[in-house]
Amino acid sequence: MNLDFSQIVPYIPFILEGIWATIKFVFISIFIGLLLGTTLATFKITNNKLLKGIADVYTSIFRGTPLILQLFLIYFALPQLTGVDLGMFVSAILAFGLNSAAYVSEIIRAGIMAVDKGQTEAAQALGIPYKKMMVNIILPQAFKNILPALMNEIITLTKESALVATIGYMDLMRRAEIVGAQLYRNFEAYILVGIIYWFMIFILTKLGSMLERRLRQGD
Repeated sequence: MNLDFSQIVPYIPFILEGIWATIKFVFISIFIGLLLGTTLATFKITNNKLLKGIADVYTSIFRGTPLILQLFLIYFALPQLTGVDLGMFVSAILAFGLNSAAYVSEIIRAGIMAVDKGQTEAAQALGIPYKKMMVNIILPQAFKNILPALMNEIITLTKESALVATIGYMDLMRRAEIVGAQLYRNFEAYILVGIIYWFMIFILTKLGSMLERRLRQGD
């Protein structure tokens, strides 16, 4: 076996710089996904057919097409139509944020539907406005139910973030590609980045478990 990890040691700091680039991009995408996904979820449970239709079409498009296609459309094709180059970072967070929103909306919708209908009926009987009812009563209870699914979406998004290397964004995967190409040591570079990704996912999983336990203790 022709393996020599010592050759990539000088490049480890360069690769590690990709951790911050990956984390920053992932968490901004998740923030967009949560905001837009929550809005779409409220559209889906409303009696307004237009809003429900918009949310359903949005979800169908973004769940029914590959994420990498959405990324390429925003980064490569959108400038052709608008003449505006959004850049790698903005294109990446838009593609991943918009894609995540479609999945998050379904997760939140399911969580809202799982809340006892008596909560809604009681709030309506007390004359609580719909917006206040959703923000202060329904969504907090739904969040407890959907936390494991949300954490799974965050973990999935973190792993799929490696796709941004295809447009040249300097995340962990892209840096591993550069080091592997320079040294002709692709196996070593990819194994190192694989370990970093695993460690990041391990931390996210532990944080999710801790948060879930704390929420259960608060019941």
